[in-house]
Amino acid sequence: MSKDYTKPDRPVSDHLLADLKKLHPRLIDLSLGRIERLLQKLGDPQKALPPVFHIAGTNGKGSTSAFVKTILQAAGKRVHVYTSPHLIRFHERICLAGTDGRSHPIDEDQLVDVLTRTEHTNAGDDITQFEVTTAAAFLAFAETPADAIILEVGLGGRLDATNVIDTPEMSIITPVAMDHADKLGDTLAKIAAEKAGIIKPLRPVVVSRQDPEAFTVIDDRANKLNAPIHAFGRDFDVYEQRGRMVVQSESHVFDLPLPSLVGRHQIDNAGTAVTALRLADSFEISDTEFEQGVVNAAWPARMQRIISGPLLPLVDRTSEIWLDGGHNPAAGLVVARTIADLDERLPRPVDLIVGMMGLKDARGFLANFKGLVRSVTAVPLEDAQEQPLAVDELVRAAIDVGLPARQSTSVQKAIRDLEGAEPGPKRILICGSLYLAGHVLGLDPKTTSATTAATQKPADI
Repeated sequence: MSKDYTKPDRPVSDHLLADLKKLHPRLIDLSLGRIERLLQKLGDPQKALPPVFHIAGTNGKGSTSAFVKTILQAAGKRVHVYTSPHLIRFHERICLAGTDGRSHPIDEDQLVDVLTRTEHTNAGDDITQFEVTTAAAFLAFAETPADAIILEVGLGGRLDATNVIDTPEMSIITPVAMDHADKLGDTLAKIAAEKAGIIKPLRPVVVSRQDPEAFTVIDDRANKLNAPIHAFGRDFDVYEQRGRMVVQSESHVFDLPLPSLVGRHQIDNAGTAVTALRLADSFEISDTEFEQGVVNAAWPARMQRIISGPLLPLVDRTSEIWLDGGHNPAAGLVVARTIADLDERLPRPVDLIVGMMGLKDARGFLANFKGLVRSVTAVPLEDAQEQPLAVDELVRAAIDVGLPARQSTSVQKAIRDLEGAEPGPKRILICGSLYLAGHVLGLDPKTTSATTAATQKPADI
């Protein structure tokens, strides 16, 4: 299947990735057999890695990963990171430790190299694109020096391609909620069982705030494997006190600044990361390093304020534009709470611009905003890999839960229409899909990747 991509009209990696999609007809097909065979033929690079923090969950994986990364970097550690999906460029999924002490998206030449070698070794066997790219990431990680790896599950956990690490430094399970029910199960308990599949015998697991139904399943799995479990609300607590974040366990109390990421839920995510690193055998981290890591974390499209680019001139200079990629009811709840907190500090009318994928619970997501926002504008998703929800269906979903709604052809037009109808200060939240978030971030010509966008520091509200 290898081809000559000299003088491509787009990056070589784009062509390679498009060809890899042809190896297996289904975008998602959870299994470990295919990637295990490929990794064996590659020499099992996943067995030659530094300590791995393996992270599963429905919501909060990316933010928790960001806190773990910046705390480790504050301690002088070199960190590789594997996440999905990407927002602007595929390269964001594989971040490699750099000589400057920070993690950076893999460059084009190295990505092409590891993808080409992995594709050649696979030799046309049936395999999904995600499995091939995960194997390629393991190659890049094994061949680039680092002190730690943060490995985020793609989907589920038990049969996810990342779940080939036999002895992780730590497993972390962030909040479990209803999402991807068609692939993971139609109850919270079934989904939790899939997430708990990353727990390994005798290896510690840190569990974020959970619904009791989900926690029962996770706790049972950990006990069966004799995996030491450290659970939010039982073994550690995280809370805000006098403008600070307190992370407390029986043996230790951290009094830290509030995290850099916006929203009360980020206090839970930061506290989970702090707890995991305090318990990690391979690292010793000082209180000062924990503090530096918590305040320096950045993660794109999670209540991110847009501070540059072509959207800002479309609104009054005192207006705010926010971006969040949350796309399930649980994510909608925490985003709505964050918007309510912002409104308490500085009241402004709130308008939503929303795009969602077809299998998502649009009504469950939007119901969280009833009484909080004055309008919803549904927009189409551009370049989505799966079938998006039609804008007229999204409008009906909003109306069904009691929200005034209309449709528009683009984010830009939606903003112009909002400004034309209601001039003056407003708070616009663009939300409902990571595809939509990636599109918005990509509108800024100064932004070459989501990593770049995430490190921009917004002005105070």
